[in-house]
Amino acid sequence: MANELERNQIQENIYMINPQKKIKKYNNKNMEFEMKVPAKIYANSSLMELISQDRTLDQITNVACLPGVKKHVIALSDAHQGYGFCIGGVAATSVDGGAITPGGVGYDINCGVRLLRTPLMYSDTKKDIPKLVNSIHRNVSSGLGSEGKLKISKSEFSKILEMGVNWAVDQGYGYDRDKEYCEDNGCTEGADSNLVSHKAISRGISQVGSLGSGNHFLEIQRIESIYDENIAKKLDLRENQIMIMIHTGSRAFGHQVCTDAVHDVETLMRKKDRPVPDRQLAYAESGSKHAEKYLAQMSCAANFGWTNRHMIMHFVRKGVQNVLEIDPAEIELVYGVAHNILKVEEHDVGNGKREKVNVHRKGATRAFPPGHPLVPRAYSSIGQPALIPGTMGTASYLCVGQEDALDLSFGSCPHGGGRKMSRTQAKKRYRGKTLKKRLRNQGIFVQSASLKTLEEEASGAYKDIDQVVQVSHDLNIVKKIARMVPLGVIKG
Repeated sequence: MANELERNQIQENIYMINPQKKIKKYNNKNMEFEMKVPAKIYANSSLMELISQDRTLDQITNVACLPGVKKHVIALSDAHQGYGFCIGGVAATSVDGGAITPGGVGYDINCGVRLLRTPLMYSDTKKDIPKLVNSIHRNVSSGLGSEGKLKISKSEFSKILEMGVNWAVDQGYGYDRDKEYCEDNGCTEGADSNLVSHKAISRGISQVGSLGSGNHFLEIQRIESIYDENIAKKLDLRENQIMIMIHTGSRAFGHQVCTDAVHDVETLMRKKDRPVPDRQLAYAESGSKHAEKYLAQMSCAANFGWTNRHMIMHFVRKGVQNVLEIDPAEIELVYGVAHNILKVEEHDVGNGKREKVNVHRKGATRAFPPGHPLVPRAYSSIGQPALIPGTMGTASYLCVGQEDALDLSFGSCPHGGGRKMSRTQAKKRYRGKTLKKRLRNQGIFVQSASLKTLEEEASGAYKDIDQVVQVSHDLNIVKKIARMVPLGVIKG
């Protein structure tokens, strides 16, 4: 279907699929659905070619058929096929009865990234990178099904789900100022742990402070390039400075929350005989009890994600201290973002009309411009930091949000490179031992739970991160500030 869709390049790096009628199958019946808004794809020609090879275009036009969808739906430059929504997808729906779909957030609720700034320079630290990687690896549990170091009671776990990072800081992990440099201050409101299933709790209670597997990682990085010296100075960044990036989410807990929610909304759809172009876009109407239940559950998973990354940050600080004997307080949080989440925000929905809408960001990072009220006060003059990680062996970027993001993407930018090859395809093409040796020859020290993970996460399985970021930079969605390259990598 994707290749049949008529798409037009309306300007450089912007393609559009106009509203049109298209035939879909639902419950083995041919049914007709109409796109309510355009679908826009932000990509250069080579990225567009990759995006066109899977079901991304089909999926984003399906989203454009949902009830209450506003203005346009977006596939960002890292977009690829996902569950229901494409990953790298953004859509806003009306708070008055518009669709709220778990497929628009995904299974790894509040997967996100933190970037830590250290006072260390590469020239002074180069010889210590293997020791630092090993020390951090010992401190942070990683791998499929890995468990954290914390032993948490059910009552304390409920507090985590409702308080987020506030719980961790109250327990003496990290510093109060960390909250200021975290999206939502590290706590998503509206969480109700009483609505979360016992199965979700049993799967998540032992995993707080653990990295997990897949594309999740911990990296020791070096700032290779600075693109804006003035903004970099305000962020206290300089070339060859050592940074640390954390990328993980809500682990098995978030996956189970999404599984439960998908079951609930699919049951609701059958009961109401409510058709959608794709059953993976099953939804509840915004404002309904079913939608409110999902949002309360999602907020619990979001708070798990905030706390999980916060605890990992605490263990990273300790791991660095064990090797270099520096004060953990000197390892400072630059910013922490989410890229799988739904938020109620106010946006221009067309013709100068502003409304509160449900912004679904799936594999998309918030990127608000200077002066936006939700940007931390310390960053108000430069815009919200937007973290766009690469994959193993490639660069990662620190950007800041720009004004055009609000009009083009509801204040959103890509979340990473985005896959161009499935994990199965990657395992057939790459060999873990060869990849590890190649990375070592590049001066990158790797610790991984398995060689299979290295194969699945080979850089060749992902889009070119430099191109992905450049598209958003050229569209004035973000401004590039710093490009960081890996020195040490910890994979699950």
